[in-house]
Amino acid sequence: MNELSTDLVTYRRDGPIAFLGLNRPQKLNAFSDELVVALVAALRRFDSEDEARVAVLSGHGRAFSSGADVQQRQMRSREELLALGGPEGWGARGADVFTRSVNWKPVVAAAHGYAIGMGLGIMLSADMVVAESGTQFQVTETPRGLSPVRYAFLMRLRGSPGFAMEMGLTGRYFTAEEAHADGLVDRVAPSGEHVRMAVDLALQIAANPPLSVRALVRARRAEMEEAERRAALLTEPMQLHLTADFAESARAFVEKRKPRAFLGN
Repeated sequence: MNELSTDLVTYRRDGPIAFLGLNRPQKLNAFSDELVVALVAALRRFDSEDEARVAVLSGHGRAFSSGADVQQRQMRSREELLALGGPEGWGARGADVFTRSVNWKPVVAAAHGYAIGMGLGIMLSADMVVAESGTQFQVTETPRGLSPVRYAFLMRLRGSPGFAMEMGLTGRYFTAEEAHADGLVDRVAPSGEHVRMAVDLALQIAANPPLSVRALVRARRAEMEEAERRAALLTEPMQLHLTADFAESARAFVEKRKPRAFLGN
């Protein structure tokens, strides 16, 4: 067994399975720039460790992830948003987490509690998904005034265009059971069993010749990267991160109040 813990991501290997844990439980594993960078580093370690065949990615505490750290990433000054081209810090783009691999090993996400916003995006980017019964999901970008297109595209790679459109347009919460019915989630686990069920899947995967497994992972992630690129080309010119609606929604979230009427600018 090989173990490594950092402040933000835990790493443990047991035989062919690497266990990666998002470790900001006091913030419901909200993705700060630092957490994104730490997750990329943990995935790079998994990718390069010969004995590791499959990774199980989960969240410590009460949730998989509550999404982006609004205080850090969405309350940046206008000057910062202009310089960065969006709320995400330099080298901390969610779209890059799974598409910078070398050996293309599979990752099984084990979600519980909440997987919303960027947390939903990270979960959908994994190669298989197990969710604990009752887990809540949301495309938070819609009510926040940002683009939901990336998330809708990721959802369409797994499920139906109609469900992706509804979740993207309404921005409502949806359940693990709804997600499973649409194909976004591969398995729904009883309470407390999501990691165990993910390990069962990982062991089935690890029993196969690794190169054939990686061929499929690489092909899927190439498709995912193309969807990410299309979403960026379609929406980045709109600069939604510079709109008054985005600024108001982020401020309202931080100030724990309802946003004022949106103006469409």
